Amino acid sequence: MITMTSEYLGELRTRTEHLQSGSILITDAPTDNQGKGEAFSPTDTLCTALCTCMMTLMGIAANREGIDLKGLKAEIEKIMASNPRKVSKVRITFTHPGLVGTAEQEKILTEAARTCPVALSVSADLIQDVTFNFNRIQP
Repeated sequence: MITMTSEYLGELRTRTEHLQSGSILITDAPTDNQGKGEAFSPTDTLCTALCTCMMTLMGIAANREGIDLKGLKAEIEKIMASNPRKVSKVRITFTHPGLVGTAEQEKILTEAARTCPVALSVSADLIQDVTFNFNRIQP
């Protein structure tokens, strides 16, 4: 079953439609690779997919455990290698200053993130440097 369609628009820009929702994703090549940098680059979407997949799996675990994860934020840093040109490292820092939980709840959330489908699907060569900043109460 086809879930998305994509079209090359020229000038290193693509348009992809998610068929079920009608949502549109535009990508541009980055300015350091002949592009305009006016939208997410394909490598930006890779890093975004990793982060949002982790957040989604954490949300599923949080719902199951009765943890309110709303307000979780992340900063994403993409580190590129030049030979060959590829994403070599993704640094993600999750922060939720209002989340207070036990060590066990923190373990459940971090394990959910680290085992999300995107994290398990990318090359083992991609370094996933993930930090979780949560407030912890005693177990």
